[in-house]
Amino acid sequence: MRYEITVKVNGEDYEAYIPARRTLLDFLRDDLGLRGTKKGCDEGDCGSCVVLLDGTPVNSCMVLAVEVNGREVTTIEGLAKGDELHLVQRAFVEQGAIQCGYCTPGMVLAGKALLDVNPHPTTTEIKEAISGHLCRCTGYGAIVEAIQAAAESMDGGQRASGKTGRSD
Repeated sequence: MRYEITVKVNGEDYEAYIPARRTLLDFLRDDLGLRGTKKGCDEGDCGSCVVLLDGTPVNSCMVLAVEVNGREVTTIEGLAKGDELHLVQRAFVEQGAIQCGYCTPGMVLAGKALLDVNPHPTTTEIKEAISGHLCRCTGYGAIVEAIQAAAESMDGGQRASGKTGRSD
C-alpha cells in the first residue's frame, strides 16, 4: 500500500506516493537524493541519520516517511546558504571536528538544534545534546569545542571573553 505525503524539506515542498513502511531516511536519500543524511546502524543507535523534524533532532531511520506528512524536515544540505556555511558547519571545519565525516551531519544538526533553544550551553549540555551520536575518529573533544565556538560566534565572542557569566 502506498500513501501520499506532502512535506517541506529544506524549505521546498514535496509531494510523493510512498510505501507505508518506507523510513524518512530512505525517502530523503533514495527518493529525494539527499545523501548528506548518512545510513549507519539503521536501528537508531548511532545518530548518523539525524535530521531536524520541525526543529527537533530525530533519528530518521526510526521515523516512517508517512509520519512527516504536513511537517518540515531540515537535512544537512538545508543549513548552508549557497556557498556560505551555517555557523555550526563553519565551526566544525575550523575546530577540526571532522575526520571521516560520517557522523558529522548528525552532530552538526544536533548542535544547531541545541543552539536554537539554548544559545549559551554549558559543556555538559553540549555533551548531552550529542550523547546519541557515535564518533570513532575525533574522541568528541573537537566536536564539543566546535559547538562551543559556534555559540561564541552567535554571541559575537562574548563567551570567549567571559561576559556571559555561565559556567559548566
